Amino acid sequence: MGHTLPLTIDNGHGEVILFKEVVHEAGGDRLLLEGRVQPGAGPVMHVHYKQDEHFRVVRGTMAYQTLGQPTQYLTAGQSATFLRKQPHKFWNNGDDELVLDCWIKPANNAVFYLSTLYEATNGRKTPAPEPFVGAFLIRRYAGEYRLLELPAFVRTVIIPITYAVGRLLGKYRRFADAPATV
Repeated sequence: MGHTLPLTIDNGHGEVILFKEVVHEAGGDRLLLEGRVQPGAGPVMHVHYKQDEHFRVVRGTMAYQTLGQPTQYLTAGQSATFLRKQPHKFWNNGDDELVLDCWIKPANNAVFYLSTLYEATNGRKTPAPEPFVGAFLIRRYAGEYRLLELPAFVRTVIIPITYAVGRLLGKYRRFADAPATV
């Protein structure tokens, strides 16, 4: 399930990512990407347990928040780095498209995870992914990523049930070659 770069993905809800390239470095590969975020759009509070993530604003205004901290704002030329295990979210706080120059290090499964997530949200009425795909990603990559705004009941009851039903129905055969967890 490897992806050839460059690769553009669109979640259908105001976020587009262009994965540009992977740069081989000591301490892990660095994934270079460009983000384009429409006004008001952006990911929910989440955490990368095994990766650092960096954003530099090229154009627009980015608002961001780390868990328990007040909202902060960045404009063109300014940047923020979210270290692994640091819960965060960001969004376009302006009226025009937000353009970001970003990296994730180490790259690990970011291209697969985000590509699969965006594919599962594109075409849906809400940013929530198709339930079986969402359950697969949440279960398989629980040690790498977590969506903190997911209610505990959904995370501990609904997701395991959905995952089990998905396995019984053969919904995950297409993920047979999915990358192993890190």
